[in-house]
Order: sequence, then structure tokens, then C-alpha cells
Amino acid sequence: MPLNFSKNRILILGGGVTGSALAHSLTRRGAVIAIADDKKIEDSSFPTCSTDAIEIGEWESVVVSPGWKPSHPLIKKFMAANVMMTNEIDLAWQIKQEEAPHQRWFALTGTNGKTSTVEMAAAAMRAGGLHATACGNVGETVIAAVESKEKYEVLVLELSSFQIHWMKSAQFNASAILNIADDHTDWHGDFEEYARTKISLLDSSSTGILNADDAEVVKRSVHWKGRKVFFTLDTPGPGEIGVVEELLVDRAFVADPQEAAMICELNEIKPTVPHNVSNALAAAGLARAAGVNHESIRSALANFTPGRHRIEEIHSAQGISWIDDSKATNPHAASASIMSALSVVWIAGGLAKGARIDELVKRCNKRIKAAVLIGEDRAMIAHALREYAPHVAIIEINTPADYHIGSSDNSLMEDVVQAARSFAVEGDTVLLAPACASMDQFINYADRGDRFAQAVKKVFTSE
Repeated sequence: MPLNFSKNRILILGGGVTGSALAHSLTRRGAVIAIADDKKIEDSSFPTCSTDAIEIGEWESVVVSPGWKPSHPLIKKFMAANVMMTNEIDLAWQIKQEEAPHQRWFALTGTNGKTSTVEMAAAAMRAGGLHATACGNVGETVIAAVESKEKYEVLVLELSSFQIHWMKSAQFNASAILNIADDHTDWHGDFEEYARTKISLLDSSSTGILNADDAEVVKRSVHWKGRKVFFTLDTPGPGEIGVVEELLVDRAFVADPQEAAMICELNEIKPTVPHNVSNALAAAGLARAAGVNHESIRSALANFTPGRHRIEEIHSAQGISWIDDSKATNPHAASASIMSALSVVWIAGGLAKGARIDELVKRCNKRIKAAVLIGEDRAMIAHALREYAPHVAIIEINTPADYHIGSSDNSLMEDVVQAARSFAVEGDTVLLAPACASMDQFINYADRGDRFAQAVKKVFTSE
């Protein structure tokens, strides 16, 4: 462990998973650390303090966890005092450069589809014989992956806009950008800053794997000078990856771009819905950039199963499919989910995080039959539906008086399921694709999805 922070006084902002990983790493390297958070930190084995108790002059440097806004008063004080500030990604890169200089980094970002795609890419790299893992905003932290006894050859980083915002020095062999749509404007201030942050990942990359079907990605990557490899659900041009009839094909990482090499058959991508096929193309692009052959990518994609709460069918009866896509936490993700079905009883609502729902409703209004709305921002969704989809029946579900987050009581979701069932007939899809975050009524999106599945099971097993 040659990288030495002996006696350096380093403050870690954020007591979550990232903060804990940073604390372990820096302590092993001799630093004197403390963890500060606005919330009370439970069960930490490291010195902790509240943010209002921090003395700026006591600290030589600060490591910022990704969720912390630049506008936080404590961050502004440190910046004004010219205290050195870094972040987990750059610190992990510094360690990697010294201890694992041959390790290659690949990255991926986007408003939606990040986790499934980064896991597909890592699986394809492993199928091609590389010792690879997905990390960052999925799985273990980047710093833990760098320091792992596994001695990974390749890291595939899922990066949120928060992580990219704070990142300055990390470099990637290739990065994929899946899509850019309205999200996290409450954190970034506006959509323009959010989009600028997302596309800035290219400035740290040699090759960009870019979604040709996403207007924002295409527009914002125009002036970037690195190698661009576009992927599309249409027929690819030379230098692109795309779909020809029933095949995913590569015309980018081939000897002759006038020829096309098969990646896999379309029906080998499960579920075979447009946005998941697009994700598979992006994953294939990253794997090809890492030198993995087409046969290995095909094997990995054919055997890949998305994580839970991602277009997960939890019940099917009487010609009605009940789908848990609780991971659809913004309008762009929910729109893709709705468009993968023909007649939808839509369960939506929660915390919109500053995003607007109007464009989703305009795009999807012909697919939505009825809407069951929950959560803090349900009125905003109801207003958009009345404005742009007046044919849609709406039920707004109030939170039961004795319901609270994390309790065994599932009356809220049971009310939701009963309401959805009253609309659904043969040929319909009852779809939990909330377009919102979950924390106003649930522990997280997984808790929301689990409670939905439990409520559906209860309804159908009681008959």
C-alpha cells in the first residue's frame, strides 16, 4: 500500500456507503479522518461529527461523497478557504495509477438503463476472458474495487451525474452515454447543467459509445473530438452498431466498416423491448472497445437476466400482465416502459425531483388507459393527464392514516392494486412505472416494488 496519507487531516463529507469505503481506505493509508453528515451517523467505527460543528481550518483536504450539492454551505466555506477538495472516483484513480497501472477503466452514464447496461457490459467482458467487475453506482464502490484482492483487470463504472460533477482526473478507455432526459434538476439547478454534466464524461474518455436515437446525446456530442461510435435501433451506417432485421450487428469494431458482423439475434435479448435492446447495443460497444469478440458478447447477452424491479413480470392471469418497473424513477424511464405495452393501467407518483411529466403524457397518452396515482407529486401527474390525455381515468390514492415508511403494514399498496384491478381487463398491462423517486412513502424503489408484488400476490391468493 505505497500511496501514503500519513498524518494528513482529511474530512469526508457523507456518512453513507461511499463515505464508509473512503474512511477505511484513507485510515489504512495513515490519514487522520472524520466523517461529517447533515444526518446523524449510526454505528460508525470512525470519528463522526455534524456539519455545523466543523472547523474549516482543522482540515487539509476534503473528500466529497457524490450526493452532496456544490451549494451546500459547508462546501462553499471550504471552497472559499481554498481547501483541497476531491472525490471518491478521483481518489480511486490516484490509487489505481500507483498500484494497478495496467487496470483499464470503462464508464457508462445516462438518465436511464445504467445499471442493466453496465452489468451487461461487465458480463460480456468476463465472457471474453477478462477479469472484470461493475462498480460505482452499482455493486461495490470504485475505491473498494480498485483495492480488492481480486486484482481486477477491468472496471466498468456506472456513474451518476453527481459523481461526474465532482470528477476531474479519472480517465476511461471508452465511455457510453445512453440517454439524457429531464432528471435531478433539483440538484443541478436546471436541465442544461444536468445535461452538460452528463456529456462532460466524454472529456475523460478516448472513445464514446453514443446513442444515435437520443437527440440530446447527438446534439451535445457534436463538438467532442474523440472517437465516436454511435449505436441505433435502426440500420447502422459504417462505423456504427445497430439492428438489421432480426440481428444486432457491428459495423464499428470490424476490419471493413462496409461489412457487418453479427453480435446476436434480437430475440436473445430479454426482455425484447426497445430500450433494453438499445442497452444491449451500448454494452456490446463497450465490450468491443475492450477487445471482446462477438461470440463472447452473444453468449453473455443471451444469458443475461436484468435485476429485479426492471420490467419484471410478477403475475399473469386472465390475460392481464402485472409488471414491476419500480426502477423507473423518472419520466424518461417510465415513458420507455409504457411504450413497451399497448394498453396500460399505469401506477405512478412519488417525488418528481423537479422533473416535469408533460412530455411523457403527450408521448404515451394513446397507451395509457387509466392511472392510479400516489405520493407527494401525484397532483402534478393528474394535472398533466387531464391536460393532455383527458380520456384517461384517474384515481388518486391517499396514504392511509396509520401507514408509515418501513412498517409491516402494506395497506397503501394494497389499495393501489385493488384500484388498478378495477380497471384492468384482458389484454391490459398493469404497470408500476412511477416516474418518480420513492422516499416519500417507501424505503427505496426496491421496497416499493416488493410491496407491489406482495399486494398483487395477496389479492390473487385470497380468491
